[in-house]
Amino acid sequence: MMLFSEYMAGQKLLPIIQTGCPKTGVAITKAMHEGGVNLVEVVLRHDTSLSVLSAIKEAFPELKVGAGTVIDSTILDDAIKAGADYIVTPAVTPKLLEALVDCGVPVLPGVSSTSDITLAREAGFKEMKLFPANLAGGIGFLNTVKSVYRDCQFCPTGGINEKNVGEFLALSNVFAAGGTWVSAQQWIDDENWQAITEACQQVV
Repeated sequence: MMLFSEYMAGQKLLPIIQTGCPKTGVAITKAMHEGGVNLVEVVLRHDTSLSVLSAIKEAFPELKVGAGTVIDSTILDDAIKAGADYIVTPAVTPKLLEALVDCGVPVLPGVSSTSDITLAREAGFKEMKLFPANLAGGIGFLNTVKSVYRDCQFCPTGGINEKNVGEFLALSNVFAAGGTWVSAQQWIDDENWQAITEACQQVV
């Protein structure tokens, strides 16, 4: 099983795109790519999110475009059919983990407790998303579990921003950090694509 950090090829930012408009998704991705990003996550929180993912893949075939908010095997299948290069989940269950192991693309499973970490680890995953990081214990939680799960690494998302991302990335068991702060809704509304580019550059 490929390590997700290897798949990210050194990129420390997991930038999350949250829009139901394909045109806007492409514009956001363009701004992120100009900021040095080669991998983006489209969260499936709109009825048209899969169309956004497909539009980004068509516009930027050289980028790795993943699907987030995958919560069951049906959504997983739909995401892969839409062209998702990788999968991110907000949580894990035994049934979902079984589907993820066999899905054929890289996966970053979401965890929020030691029970979740153990479940994901038993399924063969050594790298996971801590979500929502701000409510699941954040830096304190990650510092506590690193001596217990010594072979596990994490990508925290949820409550990560420009003020605390550096603290998270400094942790020895964190390989990347993700969030939507690099594509703030106000910037999108104002079509301030340069602000998105600059926010990505600061992390990348």
